[in-house]
Amino acid sequence: MKKVTGIGGIFFKAKDTSAVNDWYKKNLGLDTTPYGVSFEWKNKETGNTGTTQWTPFADTTEYFEPSQKEFMINYRVENLELLVEELKKEKVKILDEIQTYDYGKFVHILDLEDNKIQLWEPID
Repeated sequence: MKKVTGIGGIFFKAKDTSAVNDWYKKNLGLDTTPYGVSFEWKNKETGNTGTTQWTPFADTTEYFEPSQKEFMINYRVENLELLVEELKKEKVKILDEIQTYDYGKFVHILDLEDNKIQLWEPID
């Protein structure tokens, strides 16, 4: 079973998200919005398009908890339900239930160093 298929997003804490967005827009040319930027790409094997999200969060966010780290990575996966069952067998800490939205399914886990990881089965 293929598990992670790519990086869905990089999320990090910033003291001033607006200033960070503006800096990256001015200096690196990112087409930022208040939510960061979505990088669109095409899968060379399937021809499907997808996105990778880059987003600064307020440094006061509690969204990355229980991790104490300043970042969270979102990984694109196939068959999230089956993957979660495998992770449970391996005693991986699952932080919440799978949630479904019109753009995909999500769940959060902790790695061995307590980094919070978001797993995403996208609807491309």
